[in-house]
Amino acid sequence: VTGLAWTAMGGATLSVEAVATHTFNRGFKLTGQLGDVMRESAEIAYGYIVSHAEEFDADLEFFQNSFIHLHVPAGATPKDGPSAGITMASALLSLARGKPVRKIAMTGELTLTGQVFPVGGIREKVIAARRAGIRELILPADNRSDFEEVPEHIRKGIKVHFASVFEDVAPLLFR
Repeated sequence: VTGLAWTAMGGATLSVEAVATHTFNRGFKLTGQLGDVMRESAEIAYGYIVSHAEEFDADLEFFQNSFIHLHVPAGATPKDGPSAGITMASALLSLARGKPVRKIAMTGELTLTGQVFPVGGIREKVIAARRAGIRELILPADNRSDFEEVPEHIRKGIKVHFASVFEDVAPLLFR
């Protein structure tokens, strides 16, 4: 699943991978040199998706019987911040449903109650998506004004969905 990140060099796309490694016990493992805030964001995404699995047409037994490994490449590059929350939740939902997420990039902090909070670096993230050839984005609703401040020549041809809650995100993932 493709996320959008802010770096000291500008915006970047960020892949989030999720696999079930075995089914003889449940659990959750994180790799990819994630900082404390990003680790917490992953734990929130896991907790939210597990507690709402059936609501999103995912089998709750999948989580009850699976050890899940979530990885954010490149492994040697340190990463931190809350903005990959909806991306990690989307990767977990994709895994549980057995369906890949379509070509769409996203950014947004996720809360345990499913709210999508605003994040920084919207201009840089939109530029990164354009550079990567991604023309459809999911952004926090509270970042709408930040997106509108991005120059028109950068925004042109990019379709944006604004999300207030994860229930706004999920229907966009698997069209």
